[in-house]
This record gives sequence, C-alpha cells and structure tokens, in this order.
Amino acid sequence: MFIQWKKMAATLSAAALLSMSPGIVSAQGHSHSHDAAEPAQLTLNNGRKWATDDNLRLAMSRIRDALSAELPAIHSGKATTEQYRTLAQKANDQIAFMVKNCKLEPEADAMLHLVLADIIAGADAMMGQDSSETHKGAAKIAHALDNYAAYFDHPGWRGLE
Repeated sequence: MFIQWKKMAATLSAAALLSMSPGIVSAQGHSHSHDAAEPAQLTLNNGRKWATDDNLRLAMSRIRDALSAELPAIHSGKATTEQYRTLAQKANDQIAFMVKNCKLEPEADAMLHLVLADIIAGADAMMGQDSSETHKGAAKIAHALDNYAAYFDHPGWRGLE
C-alpha cells in the first residue's frame, strides 16, 4: 500500500512540475517505472492513436461525465466555489484510480502523463478562490479531454455534452 501511495505522490509531483515546465522533468510513477525523458508534446503512435486499457477508459469517462454535469453552471457563470472544488476532487480521485490501476505500454504511458498533467493543473486551479482561475481550470480539463480523444484510442468515446 505504501508503494502505491509513493507512486501516486511521484506521479502527482511530476505532473505538477510538468504543468509548470513541460519537457524538463523526467517521467515518474504512474503504473510503470521507466527512465525515458517525458515527451514535450503529444504525438500519435506512428500515425495511430495510443492504446488504452479498461481502467483508463473508465477513469477518463468519469472525469468527462463529472465535467459535463457541471458545464451548464460553468458556462452560465453560476458555478459555485464548492461545485468547482467537488469537480476538482472527482478529477483527482480518478487520477488516483488511474495511478493505481492503469497498465499501459511505456510510450503510451508517457503520452498519457501529458494529458494527466493538464487535468491535474486544471483541478488545482479549481481548488482556488479566484473565480477566473477556477473557470480556466475547468477549461484546461476540457482541453485535456479533447487531447485524450485526439491521441488515445477509446472506442465509444463521446465528447463533452
């Protein structure tokens, strides 16, 4: 159990650093241990989307569904601080689920770290008090979900509704 928490902490730390200085931090944690440098930008796998597993698809769907449920309030400017914080916590819970359960090939995992870094940065922004930053955090997660759809093979994926 301690090792899983240690891996999650390493992943969250790496993702937070990646959101501040992309391409500088080497890959850490997630469900793999590899020493390859973190890629600087998302790319396809030789022209094809990266493979996913059931746990990744489940967690990303849960993040999408949670954000989708709050979009009317967010778009109308009526989302409360508590709604943003709850959404951020749901995203963080799914990140933790992925860290514990997701099993990807190292190259796909490295690409996923870039998407997760944006989700984590968005969730962090939504935990704050500044309403302009909380809104930007939700937009960052929406953008990360768009990137996930563009670069990862998730049969049946539907965008935000």
